[in-house]
Amino acid sequence: MEFIHRHRLVITIISSAAALAIVVIIGVYGMLRGPAKESQPEQPAPAASALSTPPAQAEQLQPLPVTTSPEEFARSVAGALFNWDTRQEAGLADWAQVLVDVADADEAPAVAADVRTYLPGSEMWTRLRTYGTRQWLDIESITVPGAWATALTQASPGQIPRGAAAFTVVGTSHREGTQNTEVIRTERKVSFTVFVVCPVDEACTFLRLSKLDHPLE
Repeated sequence: MEFIHRHRLVITIISSAAALAIVVIIGVYGMLRGPAKESQPEQPAPAASALSTPPAQAEQLQPLPVTTSPEEFARSVAGALFNWDTRQEAGLADWAQVLVDVADADEAPAVAADVRTYLPGSEMWTRLRTYGTRQWLDIESITVPGAWATALTQASPGQIPRGAAAFTVVGTSHREGTQNTEVIRTERKVSFTVFVVCPVDEACTFLRLSKLDHPLE
């Protein structure tokens, strides 16, 4: 019976990780196509939780740091997409709101739709919560994709906001949960592209996301 419970936890963690790969608008093409429909209500989520950090009690999730550095901001967005902890009181929408709060005003509905595809669904979140599951991302590289220069060259005037930048992130997503006293861990490689916009002397904002595991090259 213990094996069955352990097996169920592993399947829950892995299947939820696989669910991250379901549709989101693909990279720059989605960005150029304009924001997604506002009819998609639910908001997804993020904020960081370290592996060694005990569960927080009734603490508000920290906002992303304000910065004018495109790469630094993209790194913060990447972490916020994957770093969450079901042991905290914050719900799925709370983690999502952290990212929506830094979205570009014109792209906020599209950002909410993009982020949602990176997070577990409500039912899966509830199941993961029974195991005290947490997730975090180890970033291995963050680079400007070569295709971004091509996109900038081929875009019509005004199609891409001034100060926009793209960064492809490669890393490992980790999940950890507990069945009785046994700690179960899973991991998987992930890659994706974060689009940000950083006007001169102004704070960066979150523009769009590529489809998970389909980054710009």
